[in-house]
Amino acid sequence: MKESILFNLGEGYVLGVEDSLVQAKKLEHFFKKHDIRYIIAPNAEEAYEAIINSAPALIISDIVMPGMDGYQFCRMLKSDSNFCNVPVILLTSLQDTNDIIKGLQAGADNFITKPYEENYLLARMQHLLDNKTQREAKPDNNDIELNFRGKRYTITSSKRQILELLLSVYETAVQRNEELIAIKSKLEKSNEDLVQANKDLDSFSHTVSHDLKSPLSVIIGFTNVILDNPESMINEEERSYLKLINESSLEMAQLIKDLLTFSQSGRVEIQQESVNLSEMANELIGSLRIRYPDKTYDVTVERDLNSKADSKMIRVLLDNLLGNAFKYSSKTDFPKIYFGRKEYYGNDLFYIKDNGAGIDMSKADNLFQPFVRYHSGMEFSGTGVGLSTVKRIIDKHGGQIWAESEVNKGSTFYFTLK
Repeated sequence: MKESILFNLGEGYVLGVEDSLVQAKKLEHFFKKHDIRYIIAPNAEEAYEAIINSAPALIISDIVMPGMDGYQFCRMLKSDSNFCNVPVILLTSLQDTNDIIKGLQAGADNFITKPYEENYLLARMQHLLDNKTQREAKPDNNDIELNFRGKRYTITSSKRQILELLLSVYETAVQRNEELIAIKSKLEKSNEDLVQANKDLDSFSHTVSHDLKSPLSVIIGFTNVILDNPESMINEEERSYLKLINESSLEMAQLIKDLLTFSQSGRVEIQQESVNLSEMANELIGSLRIRYPDKTYDVTVERDLNSKADSKMIRVLLDNLLGNAFKYSSKTDFPKIYFGRKEYYGNDLFYIKDNGAGIDMSKADNLFQPFVRYHSGMEFSGTGVGLSTVKRIIDKHGGQIWAESEVNKGSTFYFTLK
């Protein structure tokens, strides 16, 4: 063991009592770094054996340990005339005022909270060692009776111990307060940055909406004019090219719409009101039937499906889920869609079921992630953003959503709104 260059340990050493291997290694590194002679014991029993063989100059002990805890260990030492003047520092989380009372009852000299700063621990050790002689020369042990939180305590610590213990607690409180102030300052700065980022995102969204959608509308409009003109002189090959341009432009316009909806769904605050989901669903289904005129869909919507929700967000949610049901059932001979409700742990569980293409659930871990698709564009058109938008809306309402599906047998999407 090396001679300390910081402390006057005499022939003594610093005893560390720590059952955690990680924390013990941390203490060992601390002692070696500062050339402090030390012994580390994994529990109070082995620590006491070390003390019997050779009394330490100072003890640093954890509180929570198997067998005898730090308070009991400290109390045992302070009641022994051979070791009562050895300063004891207790390592604690210090989350309860009772910790202070227990420390006073045990006769501890100081608290150090975890995680601790090395310089602060060094300063506490130096202070206790510097004042050790004064404590031995002027003992002032008088029991103090204390009522606290309806319990009566007997404090055997000396006035000096009480003062030093309370000062260490106060120092810790000041240190933690300074840390909280620094964290608060960082959070305020982060919040300002977030507000600015949201403003920038809104600006970007408007730019996307205007600068991209406008030229796309022109492209779609003019290709439709040429395709619908019976006097057009274009040949079939040129017509197929124009159709491809038109379809690609429509897909891009839909992608822009979905991206804007997705970005806004995470930032808009919900305005809850009573919403009749049955009426809203029937309105959307009317539009979907027009969008898929080549199929006769058997659609059932239960009556009086009501909930407290944000009506605008729920319309987006139902438009996506019902739209998916129509789309992925479009190649089924007799497509069926059902929108209903069950009871789920005392809450309403809504579900939309179809008998369409379905998906392989063993590969559907990222079902609600943006831009994830389980069918090729050749099979079904889409952007892969709809379900991620639905998930955001459900999260905003404090609900849950999940799916059950089987390839070629359809899908059922279940969701709650609170």
